[in-house]
Amino acid sequence: MIAPRLSRLPRFPFPLARLLACALLCLAAGMAQAAPVAGDPAPRAPRIGVVTMQPGEVFFERFGHDALVVADPDGGPAVSYNFGFFDPSEPDFIGNFVRGRMMYYLVALPLDEDLAQYRDAGRGAAIQWLDLPPQQARALADDLAERSRPENARYRYDYFTANCSTMVRDALDRAMGGGLQSQLAGRSRGNSYRSEAVRLASPSPWMWLGFDLGLGPWADQPLSRWQEAFVPMRLADGLREVRNSEGRPLVRSEQELLPQRLAPEPAEQARAWWPWLLAGLVLAGAVFAARRHRRALGGVALPFWLFCGLAGLLLAYLWGWSEHRAAWANRNLLLLSPLALALLPGAWRLLRGRLPGRGFAWLLWTVAAIATLSLPLHWLSLQAQFNMQWIVLLLPVHLALALVLGRRGLAATPR
Repeated sequence: MIAPRLSRLPRFPFPLARLLACALLCLAAGMAQAAPVAGDPAPRAPRIGVVTMQPGEVFFERFGHDALVVADPDGGPAVSYNFGFFDPSEPDFIGNFVRGRMMYYLVALPLDEDLAQYRDAGRGAAIQWLDLPPQQARALADDLAERSRPENARYRYDYFTANCSTMVRDALDRAMGGGLQSQLAGRSRGNSYRSEAVRLASPSPWMWLGFDLGLGPWADQPLSRWQEAFVPMRLADGLREVRNSEGRPLVRSEQELLPQRLAPEPAEQARAWWPWLLAGLVLAGAVFAARRHRRALGGVALPFWLFCGLAGLLLAYLWGWSEHRAAWANRNLLLLSPLALALLPGAWRLLRGRLPGRGFAWLLWTVAAIATLSLPLHWLSLQAQFNMQWIVLLLPVHLALALVLGRRGLAATPR
């Protein structure tokens, strides 16, 4: 889903060539589904399937992937409609990525070709053949053929609300006249965008820590089964519980296309904050243990304030200057204040065995006071953010540095 399909791009080195190939494939699919002449029997409805690809090992493969499949009822090749393509040659591609303005494409290609990279990577794939009434199956096939035309293929991508899986979900729901959403929207398992992102990214520590630190309170809303279908495997689970407009189970059959040779999808597990508290207390204890040694204090303070300041600048940018809605209003900014960068000259002076300059203690206590606000805000906020682990990790260090370096007797400490 969130995984960009990088291996596909070299096959079409220029956007025009790729879009032309897509147009030809869609034209062929449209001709196969053309309306019959008067007096001919109605054409048989195509078979519709949802193919779900399991997570991979590369960071952009961690969330899995899926696509809609339209199979010719007369035995022709199945076409995979894949919403996971983007064009890195577009102008200002990196800038748009950073600002949250990614554009993705719906591409139609033979199913066997679509599965090739998953087969090579050892990622499993399974297809759910759907029991749609003929008119709904034809409507979905026609909609996909039209949308995959080059002039219609682009869409505005969002990691959680408009990715490859939600586009599959929404296309299927339109064909069902809203029947999919009506059956999934009113139910919830208590998952959130944060919990799902952290769970699926858990094999890569840097990745899940980045998600956990960078997501704001919007990512902690309880999700309905409809919303959690932004994860392809969750969508597959939801389809197993849905019925079609005639009361029959929507999923007629399931078929394994590729075996999973990699580690399975991470399981759900409860998250405890006490190990984070223990780590925070250990770091705070190290500050107090080094309180009589300026250079040791500087060695602890400088990397801590550098991390807080740089991370704070990034969080501030995501909130104020990007369209990554999931990162807005992030209360970790209280713990990771960009003001910490102003403390770095003082830390450098400590490393050299000297005292910080004038105003250092006042600024230090200001940073610590701002960090302290995170605790009552967490308790009293109407829209909670699941960041207690970061509070108990970082707040003890802020307070310990303020208590040790913000006191008047600092001048008497040994070098």
